Amino acid sequence: MTAAAFPPGDGPRPDQTQSVTVRVPAKVNLALSVGPLRPDGYHDLATVFHAVGLYDEVTATAADTLALTCEGEGQADVPLDATNLAWRAAELLARTVGRTPDVRLHLTKGIPVAGGMAGGSADAAGTLVACDALWGTGLPREELHALAAQLGSDVPFALYGGTAMGTGRGEQITPVLARGEFHWVFAFAHEGLSTPAVFRELDRQRATAKEEVAASGVDAELLRALRAGDSTLLGAALRNDLTRPAVSLRPDLQATLLAGRDAGAIGTLLSGSGPTCAFLAADAVRAATVAAALEAAPSVRAVRRALGPAVGAHVL
Repeated sequence: MTAAAFPPGDGPRPDQTQSVTVRVPAKVNLALSVGPLRPDGYHDLATVFHAVGLYDEVTATAADTLALTCEGEGQADVPLDATNLAWRAAELLARTVGRTPDVRLHLTKGIPVAGGMAGGSADAAGTLVACDALWGTGLPREELHALAAQLGSDVPFALYGGTAMGTGRGEQITPVLARGEFHWVFAFAHEGLSTPAVFRELDRQRATAKEEVAASGVDAELLRALRAGDSTLLGAALRNDLTRPAVSLRPDLQATLLAGRDAGAIGTLLSGSGPTCAFLAADAVRAATVAAALEAAPSVRAVRRALGPAVGAHVL
């Protein structure tokens, strides 16, 4: 992975500043293959993460005790206590390095809350990087990755950004070669959608249909499209096993996906477990056309355009 995901060597140190700000990107799963339900209640996943230019910023400031504040996209729905992954990330890092988590964290959100774009995971990764820089602990990337994996399946990727394959629960990260840049349009829904609920619905649907569930895996066509930097091929290869259960729980998502396709998107995809819908466009002009059509859709709360891939968590 690239070193850009971590604080540069000449970045802030405690003797230079008492505040560190880290920018961290959203992600979209270009492929999300869900294997059978395991005895431990999890599923083996095979996914291709793709970081996109929608960002949260995490500012860590020296304080007497741990505190958390938030502004921006969906702030009213962000918990400001120990249930927030950013809070837990600060506590975990402090415990690991043997110090108290004396820091005030401020989140400036541009990633939708409970939107399937890993905003909470991004905040956790940003917190690890920000507190590591603020406290001068200088943990190597392998240790930050290990801590990130303890916090959640999507947290490690947010450290790195770019495009990468995730296996296991998604926390095992392998870089994927991707050429060029891709134009994305994202449609935010009016309400969030619970990830556990979507997985439960997937398991219910599979059990009801008595489906033979294959082991998770990524289609070689998608990897080929990324290597070639071919948007058309990539659009045809997008896949998400969680689309059907998410649409079952929220039928309005189908209307959103159809609206984007009808407006000229060359690929449509539920982002993660939803409810954000992602649309791949051939170029900036077509992305603007798709965005305009989605802004008029009743099922859409807000629309954002972004390029991918984007760099991972980095100190500003």
